[in-house]
Amino acid sequence: MQGRSRDQRDLFDAESMAGDLLEPGSVFAFLAEHRLTLFPEAMFADLFRSARGRPSVPADVVAAVLVLQALHGLSDREATEAVTFDLRWKAACGLGVQSPAFHPTTLTYWRRRLAQSQRPNRIFEAVNAVVMETGVLRGKNRRALDSTVLEDAVATQDTVTQLIAAIRRVARDVTGGKELVAQYCTGHDYSSPGKPRIAWDDPAAREELVSALVTDALVLLDHIDVDGLEEDEAQVVALLAVVAGQDVEPAEGSDGTDGRWRIARKVAYDRVISTVDPETRHAHKTVHQRRDGFKAHVVVEPTTGLFTATRLTKAAGPESADGTVGTDLLATDSTLTPHQSEHAKDAGTVGDAAHATARQEPPARQVPVEVLADSAYGTGDALAALEQAGHTAIIKPWPLRPAVPGGFTLEDFTVDEAAGTVTCPGGLTRSISPKRKVTFGAGCRGCPLRDRCTTATSGRKLTLHPHDGLQRAHRARAQQPTFQETYRSQRPMVERSIAWLTRGNRKVRYRGITKNDHWLARRAAAINLKRLLTLGLQRTGGIWVMATA
Repeated sequence: MQGRSRDQRDLFDAESMAGDLLEPGSVFAFLAEHRLTLFPEAMFADLFRSARGRPSVPADVVAAVLVLQALHGLSDREATEAVTFDLRWKAACGLGVQSPAFHPTTLTYWRRRLAQSQRPNRIFEAVNAVVMETGVLRGKNRRALDSTVLEDAVATQDTVTQLIAAIRRVARDVTGGKELVAQYCTGHDYSSPGKPRIAWDDPAAREELVSALVTDALVLLDHIDVDGLEEDEAQVVALLAVVAGQDVEPAEGSDGTDGRWRIARKVAYDRVISTVDPETRHAHKTVHQRRDGFKAHVVVEPTTGLFTATRLTKAAGPESADGTVGTDLLATDSTLTPHQSEHAKDAGTVGDAAHATARQEPPARQVPVEVLADSAYGTGDALAALEQAGHTAIIKPWPLRPAVPGGFTLEDFTVDEAAGTVTCPGGLTRSISPKRKVTFGAGCRGCPLRDRCTTATSGRKLTLHPHDGLQRAHRARAQQPTFQETYRSQRPMVERSIAWLTRGNRKVRYRGITKNDHWLARRAAAINLKRLLTLGLQRTGGIWVMATA
């Protein structure tokens, strides 16, 4: 059953005895005074469907600890030790000086309950409701989109390690898997810990080992009855299938049917890099800078630096593309919903306001804003999505690369969508095919501009994006002084928020997208709360206001 904080303070209440030592305007002082208002009991009532049993740790105490934990980047054990020995944490949680903390696994239990609920990010929603009630974003007609890579909590594994680990996992987690591995997987002793003992500096020995492991994996997959698997077992088998194929290719002179394999001379697209966390990925920030982990996507109000929406995805792959995720995430930004502040005020409590906010995701229609972002968000699909939503894109245009260094780009070709034609810089006009392809072919022969246009013997070919006209108009608008001034002055502000987000927290603590996505929301909520206090957050007459407003 749900526990509740006592209405009467303890004799040795930490806030009463040492509250004056708390720094005014700090998150500790704020939670000590307003914890129950920000996180009322009703906000967590749905997590406890029974009124029987031993009372839980009060919800406001756990919520306060989760906020402070995310703000300071502590583990569960470090957080509970802080509750035990740090007077600031005790005061923020409303505990007595001599009160012990709960066990670290209590935080795991609460996070699991929140994750399984319909509102797993209700702490972020509660802080967001405070943001809307204060009106600090009123009149702020800009939002910035950005992303950053967060390092994973597991070690990147090589191909041999992944193959062995995946087969061992089938033996451990799949019904009958242990017997199948023992019967059909003879290329290696999978009960032996560590890597195989071979001459690793011998290429032939390495290829022989890879061939044996891949053959074992393929034979094992052939003998598993996939139709009779439970969902979690099917995921284990699917992982084995991915690992067995992503990094290998038939050996030279082989088609794979003779059991000879080798490590492929390439990196597979969307490669799984760890069987411990199959959702972590390679990410390239630059050609020479690589990180392994996840990608955190954010929507930020650039003037205040407040996060208005967050999402975590794989670090690479089609589902993590900045343009796609960014526009989808912006559509869930509840701070852009008309009259949202009035909804928060009428809700009665912040908890109720957060619940109202959650019910409105995604908003039916948003207040139009200027959207600032770098060129990763300048795809045709992203520009079309923003235009359809009524927003104005202040986005660095997608770069155009000429087919010949220093030569003509797509911008030098005149497109007439009404006539369905394209005219090249040399004046030659060709039709646009149904698949939006344009072939100049023989018309390029003898053209005096050919050296600046193409090196292909068959002549220049173009493929037009479905939103080519929108991209051209956007590139033209990006040359205007007002566009460039807004971009230069406002876009860099999001880097400040990204720095707050990653300071001491570049490496995530959990495995998988879901858990780390919830952590990201809590981290953003904690930073927003700290930022609001810096901007002058106060509670006056039962409502949240900004002292500097």
